[in-house]
Amino acid sequence: MHVRRFAWSLAATGMAFALLACVGSAATPSTSAIPTTVEPTKNAVPLPSSRVTKIAVAYDLTGRGDGGFNDLAYNGAQQASLELGAELREVTAKLDDTDDDRAERLRLLASAGYEAIIGVGFTYAGPMQTVAAEFPVVHFAIVDDGTVVALNVQGILFAEHEGSFLVGAAAGLKTTTNTVGFIGAVQIPLLQKFEAGFTAGVRTANSKATVQVTYLSQPPDYSGFGDPPHGREAALGMYDNGVDIIFAAAGGSGSGVHEAAAQTGHWSIGVDADEYLLAPESVRDHILTSMLKNANVGTYEFVISVAYDSFVAGNQTFGLANGGVGYATSGGFVDDLALKLDAYADDIVAGRIVVPDAP
Repeated sequence: MHVRRFAWSLAATGMAFALLACVGSAATPSTSAIPTTVEPTKNAVPLPSSRVTKIAVAYDLTGRGDGGFNDLAYNGAQQASLELGAELREVTAKLDDTDDDRAERLRLLASAGYEAIIGVGFTYAGPMQTVAAEFPVVHFAIVDDGTVVALNVQGILFAEHEGSFLVGAAAGLKTTTNTVGFIGAVQIPLLQKFEAGFTAGVRTANSKATVQVTYLSQPPDYSGFGDPPHGREAALGMYDNGVDIIFAAAGGSGSGVHEAAAQTGHWSIGVDADEYLLAPESVRDHILTSMLKNANVGTYEFVISVAYDSFVAGNQTFGLANGGVGYATSGGFVDDLALKLDAYADDIVAGRIVVPDAP
């Protein structure tokens, strides 16, 4: 079951992982030039049947280099670009960007001849709906959003609840207090999928266990994604209240949860990427596992589908069955649970366990 734990080999190649949830964006409209995080890369001659020579990834805030979700999205596009011999370009939002700024960013890419354009994060939904209509022959994808409806747009979604079930099962099997916790960045449906799956996994593996739940902010306040001190404070409160394992689906705030786990001698669980590989040594040995959300799988498949004329508009969901989610084993802390966790994964794929996607 190695493939389910690590989900796709590219997720563990060439990077140190962390986590990101998509928020925010930046100050001055980009109308005269496309801001780039790195120079465009060009590779060998495209394969004969490829319809794609130019690929672009548009990030919201921070861009690549966080080690987490943005990097994963980039790695899938990069793998496709290497196979196709296509140019790959990256652009990143600024701190106070509006929807108009994001739309202009996508518009400039489409005007510059990029055939496959990926927007990372739900903040690109409105802008992409607008720009996709202006460029019907350009193919777009948006990661973590399923609301854009157009014949040339694909939503790349994930069965976060399935991966969260597995780390929830790990928590249920590992807890010694029968009390575990979930900390979400912002109480939105996307993160409630993590909560629902985690809680179901805990209770399936350990009927005696209870789950304490808190969110760091409420919409339209998205500060919970990037507030490590708040994450640490919330985690310390949970640990003081008898919790011994916390799953943090909290963006950058998750680092505060890991700090609290190390400070109190408890466990934390990472999200999106294998956080054990990125975390400071001082907290690493307290990260029990991580729920892997492999954006690279989705972005790679999108570009390849455009390149070889198999693109399908609408939402494509990546879960346990197709390598979109999984759990990490770095550190060896769940090695003793692997057979049970993989059996749960088999049951989910076979439909014997139906994981809820809402609390």
